[in-house]
Amino acid sequence: MTLDPNATRISLDTTARFIRGAPWRLSLLHDVSDYRLIWTTKGQALAALNGRKRGIGVHCAIIVPSGTLFSLDLGRTGAGLVLALDPAWVTEAKLPDAPQVLQLRSVQEQAEITGALDAIHKEAQSDQPFHEDACRAYAALLSVSLRRRIDALPEPQRMSGAQRLVNAFSALVRKHFADVMTMADFARILGVTPTHLSRSCKDCLGLTAADILAQRSLYAARDLIETTDTPLKDIADQLGFGSAAYFSRFIQNHTGRSPRDLRNGSKQPGQHHSLTAHALLQSSRKSS
Repeated sequence: MTLDPNATRISLDTTARFIRGAPWRLSLLHDVSDYRLIWTTKGQALAALNGRKRGIGVHCAIIVPSGTLFSLDLGRTGAGLVLALDPAWVTEAKLPDAPQVLQLRSVQEQAEITGALDAIHKEAQSDQPFHEDACRAYAALLSVSLRRRIDALPEPQRMSGAQRLVNAFSALVRKHFADVMTMADFARILGVTPTHLSRSCKDCLGLTAADILAQRSLYAARDLIETTDTPLKDIADQLGFGSAAYFSRFIQNHTGRSPRDLRNGSKQPGQHHSLTAHALLQSSRKSS
């Protein structure tokens, strides 16, 4: 999602509608320019966030600040809501600015989150006067609920050296995934050997360093292939692939389909029926 830095934006949607029939939009490691809060309402999922992979159950609030490398694999049964906020709103509402997974166990905690999300959704869809002001107010209330939950957490364990290294590598990947850099280049910048870097990534995220880089590149490639009409050769050049042929092999190896097949498939009309955000919130309240 690319945002106009001069615009303000807020949206709430179900994960099913958010991915639009393309699970890779959440399951591949990527970073975003907006701020996201993902609220899980059903099933089990796997999240990679803040240099760590962990299982996610229902009633989890996943805080993903702008620029954070993360992924969320919902599997076959996972579902939830995705709140996307323009960074300007985040500062104003004082939303938590660090990646975090909050498991909310009490009915009251869950009701606070679902209530704020429901109110934001209604106002965002409204044409009433001052609806944007109302959205900002409810976002501030949501922030208070989240910060109270974070403040009540026990003192966090110190981040391991491997986690710190993975986070530093993730920051480099965000900046340089489209540059022509070898894994030895990344390791040299970080002051470690390629083997140590890859082992740390595997221990923390279950992925090698090369896998992390490949996922970020694949996300960018699929986004450009499936949502734009940019010529495939230009995409290959933009993402640092040496040739269109190498780019095509990369896509084929990771998806089982050619770039042209992916583009043509994305233009086929699909029916991705799902609950609306409001209906899913009401369902979540009843199950609390």
